[in-house]
Amino acid sequence: MKTRPDASFPGGSKGRVNRAGEAIRNNNPTDEDLLAIDEWRAAHRGVLNTFQAILRNRTRNTGITVAQRHKRKRTIFDKLNRYPTMQLARMDDVAGCRLIFKRVKELYGFREKFHRARFNHRRRNALDKYDYIKHAKDTGYRGVHDVYEYDVNSAVGKELAGLYVEIQYRTLVQHAWATAVELVGFVTESQPKFQQGDKRYEVAMALASEILARAHEDTKAAFPDMSDREIVREFLALDKELRLLQMLRGLNATGKAVSAKRNAILIISSSGELEVQMYRDAPDAIRALFELERDFPERDVVLVRADTSDEVRIAFRNYFSDARDFIRLLEDGCAQLTKGAAPASGRKKSKKGIARQASKR
Repeated sequence: MKTRPDASFPGGSKGRVNRAGEAIRNNNPTDEDLLAIDEWRAAHRGVLNTFQAILRNRTRNTGITVAQRHKRKRTIFDKLNRYPTMQLARMDDVAGCRLIFKRVKELYGFREKFHRARFNHRRRNALDKYDYIKHAKDTGYRGVHDVYEYDVNSAVGKELAGLYVEIQYRTLVQHAWATAVELVGFVTESQPKFQQGDKRYEVAMALASEILARAHEDTKAAFPDMSDREIVREFLALDKELRLLQMLRGLNATGKAVSAKRNAILIISSSGELEVQMYRDAPDAIRALFELERDFPERDVVLVRADTSDEVRIAFRNYFSDARDFIRLLEDGCAQLTKGAAPASGRKKSKKGIARQASKR
């Protein structure tokens, strides 16, 4: 595969971007470091637009939801600190496209066909490397990821060659869970998604994922050896302590409309209030994103793109404080797993045992 000289890499060079990332990790970035990172981040917009167009063409009239997002600056910096050996220029999820399917079978069928697509962009990962449906993460996360390296022959496209884009494949059930995890991170001091903070939230959400997987998708997730009744009992015990579902029910979905303009900047204040700014042109949205990140470093600011307001709300429901699907699916799942079930059998695992397991993660 042909690649362009490293000197033309967005941000100056891969080495320059990596040095800027190391400066962030050491908490001493210069203005030049921040400019290099901004240039490198902004360049991913062209990669996103290319893959979004490819995916939309292949999902037309299928009912599959497609959306794209730029990874937030704060999230990039947090990831650098969580992974001290990671080189910034090799971070492969700065640009992300998300596809949401009704069923697991539909997800795998689409992915298999997409892998046969004829283009120069190269998939970087082995088939099952990021298959978190077959092998759920300890946190309970389920879904499938692919990482592609961008490569085209056009004069404009060559300037982006070597950048990465991550494609996320999720079902509606998996997406409902992922949305709820994000919301827990917004409204508590814990981050179960990153295994940070109060371990009880992490265990509760992993148990919730197990309930959803068994009840709605006939598979297992983070606790495959526990019986159905044990899973439900342990989740309900933690929910009683944490008032998790009550907290999620109390969140009010915003009434703000997302217009037909395709570039939405979602701004979340420290109190959880959402502001939406819309832009028709991508360059204007990128400029506004960087300005908002600079002027309001304490806020969560994310740039997303989807063709309709419904797609924005479905694909980025966590930013609209909407956990209704998660609550409905979880309550149905608890009922299904306990209705007419035989007494718990197999290997027993107490709540203390689960907590000990969580503390080892």
